[in-house]
Amino acid sequence: MSFKICYYQTSALDIIANQMRIITWNCNGAFRKKLHLLDALNAEIIIIQECENPALSKDQNYKNWAANYLWAGENKNKGLGIFARPGIKLESLNLEPNGLQLFLPCKADTITLLAVWTKEADSPTFKYIGQLYKWLKLHKPILAKDKSIVIGDLNSNACWDVWDRWWNHTDVVNELSDIGIHSLYHTQTGLSQGAEKQPTFFLHRKLEKPYHIDYAFLSKQLLDNAKLTIGQVEDWLEHSDHLPLIIDINQENI
Repeated sequence: MSFKICYYQTSALDIIANQMRIITWNCNGAFRKKLHLLDALNAEIIIIQECENPALSKDQNYKNWAANYLWAGENKNKGLGIFARPGIKLESLNLEPNGLQLFLPCKADTITLLAVWTKEADSPTFKYIGQLYKWLKLHKPILAKDKSIVIGDLNSNACWDVWDRWWNHTDVVNELSDIGIHSLYHTQTGLSQGAEKQPTFFLHRKLEKPYHIDYAFLSKQLLDNAKLTIGQVEDWLEHSDHLPLIIDINQENI
């Protein structure tokens, strides 16, 4: 199954029966002021990087909005959250983090979901993609399921691979491939890692500094029934340096 990736503003009219929509977006902080942007996309599950901990927020609207959620982080103002519609069961897998940042593994109904926001984590060696590499070495069997998703801001791209490093971006892609999990963007476009044509991030929100560092990796059963779109620059860049990834999964065949 192949789809053309495009930039467009999705609306509730795009939601069809038997379809699950999952979004990942690094909101660049102050998420409580940006809820309406996600409401317009009508998703079942939303993964947000750099969001406040709803439990510690003084914003009652945000607390009400985040009625069904999981959150992880050391800074109450900038953590990693998974938000789901009422009725979707979110269950934390409670895996030992071993100091790695920042990962939120859970079950979302029948899907095994790993939300990701890789960070430096004060590591002198294993920064960003190295954090995910180490997480996979510890917990990869958890993801070896028929319906698994690894999704979020990896802060990484194959163009930054280092020749003598064993935990490059490409190594992480290979680790996931070993258990049948592949990038939806690259499967749809046929492009190789590092050759992406559409950015997901603009450094300092400058159009002349585009990068592709946000990803959705899906197991085959989901991958064969999914499509990916990327938010429009003109709709999102004023709100964050990242664009959202919007994943639609047709559940009729899974």
